[in-house]
Parts: sequence; structure tokens; C-alpha cells
Amino acid sequence: MKPTSKHKFCRRIGSCIWGDATCPSVKRPYPAGIHGPNKRRGKISTYGALLLEKQKLRNFYNISEKQLRISYAKSRKGTGKTTEKLIQALELRLDTFVYRSGLAPSIFAAKQAVNHGHVLVDGKRLDRNSYQVQVGQVVSISAEKSPAIADIAKKTDTQVPTYIKVNNDACTAELVSAPLEDEVTIPYDVMKVIEYYAR
Repeated sequence: MKPTSKHKFCRRIGSCIWGDATCPSVKRPYPAGIHGPNKRRGKISTYGALLLEKQKLRNFYNISEKQLRISYAKSRKGTGKTTEKLIQALELRLDTFVYRSGLAPSIFAAKQAVNHGHVLVDGKRLDRNSYQVQVGQVVSISAEKSPAIADIAKKTDTQVPTYIKVNNDACTAELVSAPLEDEVTIPYDVMKVIEYYAR
């Protein structure tokens, strides 16, 4: 069986970037194709290591190269740690927030829910994945207007970060504070991503 497109990158690096137990890379931790099982993984250069970490982060959030570059450029401005500001910019995207809060079972489902207009922010429908959720705002899925999506949200088993307050029965999630670097679980070195763009 061919791996789904969202897991092709996982096959290439030999592990699932989301920790999904059903990912094809779990049983086949090697690149796709007839030569995949016997393909050698050569020693990676310093540039290659930085590039790979950047690709992992981009695929983890399922965003384009342009979107990641924009987030990096904004994170460099003003005061504060660039790494923490980049993490906040990525975590507070509407699609990521929907996923992290458990209102969607995956980042892909979250993007689809937003794109199709199932997600509300403070009661107003928003279909822009890149929207930055602000502290105090409440993100929800209307059980009346989107009953099927709301039902999925209620059944989603996700460990919610401490900076998000969730009401599963009402399908709502409130951002109670901006996420700090040590509150966010990202299995990749964001500092290497900063180094990649700063070279």
C-alpha cells in the first residue's frame, strides 16, 4: 500500500513527525520505492542538518515555505527571544490552535475545518488558517451549524497544553495565555531553523 501524501516525508526521514502509530513509516522506516529498504543514509552536512530540521518543522505545521519565512521574519522584530516568538507565531495560527485544543484530530483535519467555515472565533466564522488567535479569544465549533464536526471534536483524545482552556461538551477552547517555549511540545530543534534562515 502506498503511503498517503501527508506521510511521504515521514517515510523519507524514517519516522513519523507527528508520532502517529498508524503512519507507514512505523512499519517501513525507509524511503518509498523499490530501492528504499537498501538505500544508505549518508553522513549529513551542517547545512543539510539545518535544512532537514526546517523541513521537519514546516511539515509538522503543514505550512508552505513562504508562510514559515514570513513567521520567521516577524519573530525577528522587536524584543524577546526569536525562538519563542517563532513558536508562538506557529502555535497561535488558527489551524494549529484548533488542533492543539483537541477540536480536530489532526493538523490536516483542523485546516479543513477552518477552510470549510466550521470554526468560529468569538462567535464569528473565520476561514483563514493563518489568523493569529489572541489571549482571551474563544474558538469554537457550532454543534447546531456543524453537528458532524462538533461530534468529532467531542471524541478527539488530545493532551491539551496548559495555555488553552477547553470545554469539550461545548466544543470551545479559550487561549488563556501566550504559550511559552517550555510549554510547547515540538520534537524538533527550533534554534536550528533560526540558524538556517540567519545564515
